[in-house]
Amino acid sequence: MATMRCVVVREHGGFDKLRLEERPVPVPGPGQVRVRIAAVGLNHLDTWVRRGVPGHTFPLPLIPSSDGAGVVDALGAGVAGCKEGDEVVVLPGLSCGACEACQTGLDQLCRSYHILGESGDGTSAEYVCVPVANVAPKPRRLTMPEAASVCLVFQTAWNMLVRRAELRAGETVLVHAGLSGVGSAAVQIARLLGAQVVATAGGPDKCAKVRALGAHHVIDSKAKDVVAEVRALTGKAGVQVVFEHVGAVTFDGSLKCLARGGRLVTCGATTGGNVSLSLHAVFFKSLSILGSTMGSKGDLRTILRLVEQGQLSPVLDRTLPLANVGEAHRLLEERAALGKLVLLP
Repeated sequence: MATMRCVVVREHGGFDKLRLEERPVPVPGPGQVRVRIAAVGLNHLDTWVRRGVPGHTFPLPLIPSSDGAGVVDALGAGVAGCKEGDEVVVLPGLSCGACEACQTGLDQLCRSYHILGESGDGTSAEYVCVPVANVAPKPRRLTMPEAASVCLVFQTAWNMLVRRAELRAGETVLVHAGLSGVGSAAVQIARLLGAQVVATAGGPDKCAKVRALGAHHVIDSKAKDVVAEVRALTGKAGVQVVFEHVGAVTFDGSLKCLARGGRLVTCGATTGGNVSLSLHAVFFKSLSILGSTMGSKGDLRTILRLVEQGQLSPVLDRTLPLANVGEAHRLLEERAALGKLVLLP
């Protein structure tokens, strides 16, 4: 029986819990395709799967990671619209396809929705089997590592800004951590929508890269008071939208940065999810606080088309061998990367 190498988390903990193992190469079931993975995109979700999240149970043992790019090398029964040899990206969200949410293009709201590498085996492997609905043509202008850096972060940022916050041309948006995966996607999407983009980044090198992505103003969060800088840039009025994913460290300041009638949209809390909130500030300033997780496959197809056109681009820091997954996690947790980290099986 043919085998493959894969990363496996059998118990939560430190980098040593990322085990490189061999498993049988999976066989695609009806309606599935098998993808020979050429590149694995990492996200902060991978670190949470490894460390564990209080109150949440992951189905260990688990192959982590949600993003990947590669070549279709086998088809299950009944597959149409895809053939062996196609270069594809893996779409990270799975849903039932039959409920009202799925059939109205809101598959991320499906009660059966789950993310590869979180509630089922993911892409940190030499092969992965997924429903044919979960692959899309790789943008031709991208390398495999670049293509593996697109889906989860751009899908998330698009849903936050376009669907939830309804960011409009002429508005001003504050994007926290503008060189993170979702942050770098948000800077580009907001600029594409015609918004004025204020972004934060930690240190001169990161600030320069965020400015190159199209941010109109970049605040060095290590050297400046972000709230004071935003007030100065907006004439004390504040911004219409805050793109929040950092959590406890930035949340209070994010609310202070909002203009009257402003919207804060959040998809995560990498520094902690417990925050204090004054309802007086919320109702006196008519603020909206919006949650967002992932996005629809339909929107992701739009994103991939914009990537193909060169209007959106992933920010790749470096590639590492699959065996160096622990080092990749360390770089992620220490925020030492200037862009996305990608593993090569």
